[in-house]
Amino acid sequence: MAGSSEIDNKQKYSSRWSLDGMTALVTGGTKGIGHAIVEELCGLGAKVHTCSRNQSELSECLSQWETKGFQVTGSVCDVMTPSQRQHLILKVSSLFHGKLNILELLTSWPKTWHVNGQRIT
Repeated sequence: MAGSSEIDNKQKYSSRWSLDGMTALVTGGTKGIGHAIVEELCGLGAKVHTCSRNQSELSECLSQWETKGFQVTGSVCDVMTPSQRQHLILKVSSLFHGKLNILELLTSWPKTWHVNGQRIT
């Protein structure tokens, strides 16, 4: 059981670092550091949208986050595909009414020449 000083510290942390009302997009949020970032942002009160290339992993994570009471939505997207990136942008803009406070891009990228050839900046 947590002691009163530990509870007090958690309350101070929560009030000091509150993200209530903030919105976030986390790409690659179903694994590794992306998953941890989604949970941390939600734990601080943010509404989060994440994407993954894998529907089953995304569905599993969304179910777990719903059980925890986190406000997370998700979509399948390969951010290396321009049309899918565009669809993701439109979806997030619609979900958050054009307001995005936090952007975490946690995906792998191809070689620089390929990225530059696609005019990604």
